[in-house]
Amino acid sequence: MTTRIAAALFSLVLTAGCQTMKPADFKMHEPKLVLEDFFAGETQAWGLFEDRFGTVRRQFTVDITGTWDGRTLTLDERFRYDDGERDRREWAITKVAEGRYEGRADDVIGTAMGEIAGNALNWRYEMDLEIAGAAVRVRFDDWMFLQSRDVLLNRARVSKFGLEIGSVTLVFVRAGAEAAASRRINTPRYAGAALAAANR
Repeated sequence: MTTRIAAALFSLVLTAGCQTMKPADFKMHEPKLVLEDFFAGETQAWGLFEDRFGTVRRQFTVDITGTWDGRTLTLDERFRYDDGERDRREWAITKVAEGRYEGRADDVIGTAMGEIAGNALNWRYEMDLEIAGAAVRVRFDDWMFLQSRDVLLNRARVSKFGLEIGSVTLVFVRAGAEAAASRRINTPRYAGAALAAANR
């Protein structure tokens, strides 16, 4: 009996381990993410790269300019790293069907594939990264989650031969969002509430 229970539990563990997150899991989540709407105009991002041991190796910011022509979203990304390095990437992302996208960039191998449902986007692609002076081909598995009209969270797992070698965490903020938040906080209503709280 004990052997049967152990075998059943082991089978459940294996089944759970094989399950992967899918965009459809988030189809009821809001706000709804529309890629070309979020990235139209100016966006800024802050991010960091961690190795597989959880050690932060690099931090960076990105200034992004997006244009949408009705079918293709062009993203001009300007990177600034904490060690002074600067880089640039330009994405051409085509909407091939409702909720489905394909993307190309000079340093991306082949075509990136993306799928959106609800507030979530899964974005997958391969590229060559310079590691210890050598070009290493790795796979990115990005998950992006829209938190509000102006804030998008991104968590990317970086793998080689199916083994995770690191992760990238990013937060995208649409231009003007911080200024708008500051204006709301400094309105008389918010100022009055803060003053009342301070005098309690």
